[in-house]
Amino acid sequence: MRRVLVVDDEENLRLVVRTFLKRDGYEVEAVSSGEEALAMVETFGPDVILTDVRMPRMGGLDLLATLKAKGNEATVIVMSAYGNVDLAIEAMKAGAYDYLQKPFKAEEVLLTLRKAEEREALRRENRVLRQEIRRENLFEEILAKSPPMQVIFKTIAKVADYKTTALITGESGVGKELVARAIHRRSSRRGGPFVAVNCGAIPENLLESELFGYKRGAFTDAVNDRAGLFEQANHGTLLLDEIGELPLALQVKLLRVLQEETLRRLGDSKDIKVDVRILAATHRDLMAETQAGRFREDLFYRINVLPIAIPPLRERREDIPILMDHFLARNNARFGINIRGFEPEARRLLLEYRWPGNVRELENTVERAMVLCEGERIGEADLPERIREARDPIQMQLTSGELSIKKTSRVIEEILIRRALQKTKGNRTKAAEVLEISHRALLYKIKDYRIDL
Repeated sequence: MRRVLVVDDEENLRLVVRTFLKRDGYEVEAVSSGEEALAMVETFGPDVILTDVRMPRMGGLDLLATLKAKGNEATVIVMSAYGNVDLAIEAMKAGAYDYLQKPFKAEEVLLTLRKAEEREALRRENRVLRQEIRRENLFEEILAKSPPMQVIFKTIAKVADYKTTALITGESGVGKELVARAIHRRSSRRGGPFVAVNCGAIPENLLESELFGYKRGAFTDAVNDRAGLFEQANHGTLLLDEIGELPLALQVKLLRVLQEETLRRLGDSKDIKVDVRILAATHRDLMAETQAGRFREDLFYRINVLPIAIPPLRERREDIPILMDHFLARNNARFGINIRGFEPEARRLLLEYRWPGNVRELENTVERAMVLCEGERIGEADLPERIREARDPIQMQLTSGELSIKKTSRVIEEILIRRALQKTKGNRTKAAEVLEISHRALLYKIKDYRIDL
């Protein structure tokens, strides 16, 4: 990142900045307006654009917006006079990396540029890391290295080209649709459409028309013929997600389509031939639903030709670290931030948590932690309370069965001291105030518990 474009309508400032940047080894061009800057971007190809936020005609905000619209990836740093700080902050919200308040010293500009270089180096590192993780553990769009998932990948590769109906089961958030998409992409139907419908998300009175379509005049609002999802998925794949929510009346019609490969639109008297590969997914136990009379037995056996059961994330913990790092790298690139990783305690909590919401919950948790994180690494405090307290050491001690007050008190005391020191970043005076003990007593206890600062 050694090419810098300076954009400012003040000639003296352009001259001064250009001079000290060149002295520091940068390749520099300087222009007086946003319009000139856009032209220079095409010929000079700057890594960094240092622009005034307020200029005649095209100011820094307009320049930034135009560069973003064109997909230019140069790092933009805005300069503002004292009264324009709000505009500078607005520019940062719009995608600028940082701002400098005029008047500034050469050292301030150089320091900001070096920080930008470090950020760009980290972004490149994240891109490489993300590519390596994906290359080593990626099957289509699924990241996993655990033995159960490897078995599923082999099954997908074997059966993808057959028109066999598959039933994909697993808890919410395990990635059932990703598995369905992987089957579609590995099949000879990959050039055709992939259509997914959640049977539980559409009102029962609309579901039939959504699936099978309708003829004009079939009901009050049917002003035109409309193809249903089966026809839209013709020569491709249709995923019936949460098929366990399908009403019994529609189960009969679905069975007919599966057996005869024909359907009839609402209000029509003619059958339509369709060539669709059906995949079904559910978090329910369909065998139990069948025995309870809520799901047709004949339909169950018709869709359960190839069962694929995706294990929950807690049963394939080898996948958690690569998913964590993948979500970290992806969000760094997405948000333009520089979170380097996870503190050891945060990583331990994430690895030990049971993840009832599975991969979806992990993805959302990492994103939330990155948004809240104020340092370079995600710490325990950045994680949701439910995760921090899932293996709370004090609670574990209280429920361990230990009845000795003396032993339990020592364990809890040590935990509280460590927490206080962590919260105060090792400041023993502040930690003593938080713990409500004397500084002398804290020093004694640090030595007694052999706590390394």
